[in-house]
Amino acid sequence: MSAPVQKKRLRFVSGVQFKLALGFFVLIAALLILLNTYPVAASRDIVFSEKESSLSEQASVISASLAGLDTLSGDGVAQVMDLLGLSGLERIIVTDAAARVLYDTASTPAEGKLALISEIILALNSRRVFYCDFSGGAFVSRAAMPISRDGAVVGAVYICERDTEQADIILAFRDRLATVSLVAFALACALTYVFTQRFTTRITRLSQAIRTVREGDYAQRVVPDGRDELTELYSDFNSMTETLQKTEEQRRRFVSDASHELKTPLAAIRLLADSITETEGMDMGTVREFVADISSEAERLQRTTEKLLDLSRRDDGVRANSVAVNVGETAESTLRLLAPLAEGNSVTLNCDAEPGCIVLAPEDDMYQIIFNLAENAIKYNVPEGSVNVKVHCDEGFIILSVEDTGIGIPDDDLPNIFSRFYRVDKARSRERGGSGLGLSIVHDAVAALGGKINVCARDGGGTRFTVTLPAWNEEVGT
Repeated sequence: MSAPVQKKRLRFVSGVQFKLALGFFVLIAALLILLNTYPVAASRDIVFSEKESSLSEQASVISASLAGLDTLSGDGVAQVMDLLGLSGLERIIVTDAAARVLYDTASTPAEGKLALISEIILALNSRRVFYCDFSGGAFVSRAAMPISRDGAVVGAVYICERDTEQADIILAFRDRLATVSLVAFALACALTYVFTQRFTTRITRLSQAIRTVREGDYAQRVVPDGRDELTELYSDFNSMTETLQKTEEQRRRFVSDASHELKTPLAAIRLLADSITETEGMDMGTVREFVADISSEAERLQRTTEKLLDLSRRDDGVRANSVAVNVGETAESTLRLLAPLAEGNSVTLNCDAEPGCIVLAPEDDMYQIIFNLAENAIKYNVPEGSVNVKVHCDEGFIILSVEDTGIGIPDDDLPNIFSRFYRVDKARSRERGGSGLGLSIVHDAVAALGGKINVCARDGGGTRFTVTLPAWNEEVGT
């Protein structure tokens, strides 16, 4: 492999591997980020909900207890708070309706001062307030509630809690998740590398195989090594290269056979022409004989060339316009054209054609099918033999059969007789002017019309060819 091709292949593999690795990396990173954020956030929200319920309930108890006092005073509030015996709170503040602090559990009490705290201001405006923050390694929760008597706000309760225990649990959980995520990330990266390396290696094998086939080596195959879609692609590639290899072998054989078929009459023509020009004093009888041989070889060359051109047109998909063709009438007219050949070979022609057997086909194709089958049946028959052509309709199909009483075809040769240039007996075929193309033309023409052709040995000797074609329905136009 050349250096530019090698570099190009490496760039291709690196590009695919990088894109796969990047895709997996982004997916894994997104999953790990979700793993490290959602559980922590969900746990935090649960704590927030619990804190709101707990602190709101405590603030409500304090507010209801203080609402029973005739007047809010520092001593009265202190007595009630002692009776309640609340613990675990960071700070409790009770104010009167003017936001003046009556009770404060802070280390430096603000009793007698105005409580300029937003939660207390909102509570004095008849609102229940709760806030909770998770920061600094603790849950800091604040709740405020108005103290109402006879529908009037006479004060406010403010409580604050700082919880580090549950915060430590959340933080420990977050740290464990981070540790697990790092391990999972490292393991995922390793697996991603192994997977992408294996995947790109398999792609590289297929790419190399395609490049080898492109250079003309159709024997290249890729060994499947799995059960995934890429393995199916390997199988499809192997099927394609097998078809290409068979096609290439057929092409080479066709070129070789065609060259041989054309070379033989050309060589004969040249030899005869050279004999005429180089032989002095050749009598006119011999000259006429040689010229007749040249004409015969030229005619044989023309027939072969025309058949090759016909096969080439069929391979290219070139077809004449289809018309309604009466198969029985075509068979009868074709046999009339072959009558001199049959008489020369002492062969009797019989035609049994049912009327109204119509197919939609190019008229020349139908003629070629009947002509080639009948001509072969005459040429490879025995003296005083016969050729029987039958045409009849059968449940939407037209059945054409051509059978002879001739020498027959060996069973081993039957599968190959439709191959181009294939002859059962090459020496006798050449003697009778056969090129090995007639049955190939018949087979291709029948296939193009959507029909089938079968061949079998005839009881008592000879061969029977049966052609089945779709009948044309004049009423529906098909």
